[in-house]
Amino acid sequence: MSTVYDFNVKMTNGKEKSLNDYNGKPLLIVNTASKCGLTPQFKGLQELYDNYKEQGLEILGFPCDQFNNQEYANIDETTQFCQLNYGVTFPIFAKVDVNGENEDPLFTYLKEQKKGMLSKKIKWNFTKFLVDQEGKVIERYSPTTEPSKIENDIKELF
Repeated sequence: MSTVYDFNVKMTNGKEKSLNDYNGKPLLIVNTASKCGLTPQFKGLQELYDNYKEQGLEILGFPCDQFNNQEYANIDETTQFCQLNYGVTFPIFAKVDVNGENEDPLFTYLKEQKKGMLSKKIKWNFTKFLVDQEGKVIERYSPTTEPSKIENDIKELF
C-alpha cells in the first residue's frame, strides 16, 4: 500500500468504506476513547473540523478499547456519547485495535510511516496522524498534544 487512500475501514454499521473516498483531502486520523482523561479533546477536534471542513479537512475517529477499557462495548453508545457530549459531526468508525496481532492494517501503515518517540507502538488514546492531500502521513502527534496545537500544521496544507 502506498498511501492512506489505499485502505478500507469499517464503518459503525459494519460496512466497509474506502479511504479513497477522501482522496485529495487532508486527514487527521485519531484513535479515540470515550472514557479517557483525554476525552475532552473531542471538543478541540470538532473545532478544527468546524473551522477547516469547508477547505476539505476530514477528521476520522477510530474508537479503541486497548488502553484500560476506556471505550463503550457498544459502538452506538460511543457515537451517541460523542455527539451528545461534544457535538461531534466528523466520522466515527468501528472500534479498532491499534496495536498487537489484531491491529487494523490502517494503523499498522500509519505507525510504519511515522513512529513515536521511542517506538512505533501507539502508547495511548488520542494519538493523531496528519495526512496530506496525496495520502502521505506527514506528522504524528502524541496523545497529550491538544488539537489546537495542530492547527498551524493543518493551515500549511491549504
